[in-house]
Amino acid sequence: MSDLDQVKAKFPERASQALSTKAEMLVASKNPQAAQQDLQLLLTKYGNSEAAAEYRWKQAQAKAASGDLQAASQLAQTITVENPKSQYAARATFWSGKWAKILGNEKQAKEMFEKALANYPQSYYAWRSAVYLGWDVGDFTTVRQLSPEIVRPTARSQPPVGSETFKELYQLGQDSDAWTLWQTEFQNRLQPTVSEQFTDGLLKLKLGKHQEGMAQISQLEDRETPAEQAEYQAIRGKMTYWRSLYPFPYIDFIERWSQQRQINPLLVTALIRQESRFEPAIKSPVGATGLMQLIPTTAAAEAKTENLQQYSLTNPKDNIQLGTAYLATTHKHYNNNSLLAVASYNAGPGNVSNWLKQKLPTDPDEFVEAIPFEETQGYVKNVFGNYWNYLRLYNPEVSQQLAQHSASQ
Repeated sequence: MSDLDQVKAKFPERASQALSTKAEMLVASKNPQAAQQDLQLLLTKYGNSEAAAEYRWKQAQAKAASGDLQAASQLAQTITVENPKSQYAARATFWSGKWAKILGNEKQAKEMFEKALANYPQSYYAWRSAVYLGWDVGDFTTVRQLSPEIVRPTARSQPPVGSETFKELYQLGQDSDAWTLWQTEFQNRLQPTVSEQFTDGLLKLKLGKHQEGMAQISQLEDRETPAEQAEYQAIRGKMTYWRSLYPFPYIDFIERWSQQRQINPLLVTALIRQESRFEPAIKSPVGATGLMQLIPTTAAAEAKTENLQQYSLTNPKDNIQLGTAYLATTHKHYNNNSLLAVASYNAGPGNVSNWLKQKLPTDPDEFVEAIPFEETQGYVKNVFGNYWNYLRLYNPEVSQQLAQHSASQ
């Protein structure tokens, strides 16, 4: 019995991944027939596994690369049925629609785009689907010019746990007093319940500990027991959960400088969320500093243009002033193409210029998937995914449109 077969026998929950790994090794050793047998077993016995979803997606990509978009779309559709909770599901749903659209099958394309919005409304691919359905959400070449209405809630939602006194202090915005009281009430720190962890994260956000608070709340999805997952799903279904993951610190500075640069303020907010999680003093290993993670030399060049002689990159106002100036510079360099501007913000203009010289696909969606730097590809998807989430959570028109769509689905 091989090591991989032993893994399957001793750890059945890892059997699907073991089969996939074994098949890849057999292909590498030029034994495709044996590999095909293992892959067939993977699809028949473990068809709803993440390994099966990954294999199907790779096959769909291979079919698309060979020009067989019909087969690619069908394989992608299989993922949406057999692996709806997979990390590949949102991507496969969108691309099934996109490939169908290229083939002229508008009905199927519309169905898949609508499915992406209904099943994966928080994803980057939901935004791309909304674009193709004709929603007024901005595309890569138009998103900079948009100035969407932003409506932030005027009242706070009630924390799920805590004493009545604590909840009253929280509702009144007396965050320091609420935090002091919470320290005496929150005794279960090593093994908090889902509601306790969520409440603790909410308070940290209110105290300006944005990175820590958002991390605590986002980690709730990793809870394993059925009871914990049920509690998490109940909290996840509330607007408070999503707005805590997409907050609006420093909105006055963002709106002021976005308006001056003629940049969509939600795009700026989305980029800040990705760069720093709204931590003003954060610094990267290479020296990028502050909310918009500016390299000192880049900041100095923009400060010279701005005639800003004294500034601090850990000061939110200064950082946003210089960061939006640099984001405007990248947009100007790429003729207001926000896809290229955002990619350049992360990877640098030299790398983006090289990719354009290498003739990466001109189709924007294909371009994103073909970005050779995994970090930058993820960065682009995250920034525009953030933008979409701010839009769906705080823009009344899009929020209502999405709610009506989900209800009809």
